[in-house]
Amino acid sequence: MRSKSHQRGVSLIEVLMAVLIFSIGLIGLAGLLVVATRSNQVAYLRTQAIFLANNMAERMSANPTGVWTGDYNAAYPVAAATVGCDSAPGCNAAEVAVHDQQIWSRQLQTFLPHASASIACTGVASVTYNPIGKMPQRPPYGGNCAMSLHWIERGAGDQAHRDAATQTFGWNFQP
Repeated sequence: MRSKSHQRGVSLIEVLMAVLIFSIGLIGLAGLLVVATRSNQVAYLRTQAIFLANNMAERMSANPTGVWTGDYNAAYPVAAATVGCDSAPGCNAAEVAVHDQQIWSRQLQTFLPHASASIACTGVASVTYNPIGKMPQRPPYGGNCAMSLHWIERGAGDQAHRDAATQTFGWNFQP
């Protein structure tokens, strides 16, 4: 006759080990998810910085007289001023530049955390006028505009990157 083997609890130990290994895998997956989310946020902020830089460069291209006279050279965000450029009579180049600065300052504060910026255009040419239509003509542009955006980015979460870091996007362009 055969004797019955008394192996009680072996399958329970195997189940507990499987649960332990599965739990460690889930903890690793959660950590990976956190890192991916933070990396996605960093990419989002950098995309916003490029979008904002292009936005202001296009505004400057639409107002060459304001660029030539240095109306866009400033540190941002600028103080709010009252400019009625949304009204029917229209605005001159300096008023359009102030209006653009106000809009861009609000966008900086909305889309980037603790944002600041500066624009400095050098070597600007003088404005000449078409004697027939009195439209400003763009002479050959020999200047360069330097734009610098700064914002605060959270670190990756480990001890070395726990503190927030200031990020900078610099761009030299001709509007």
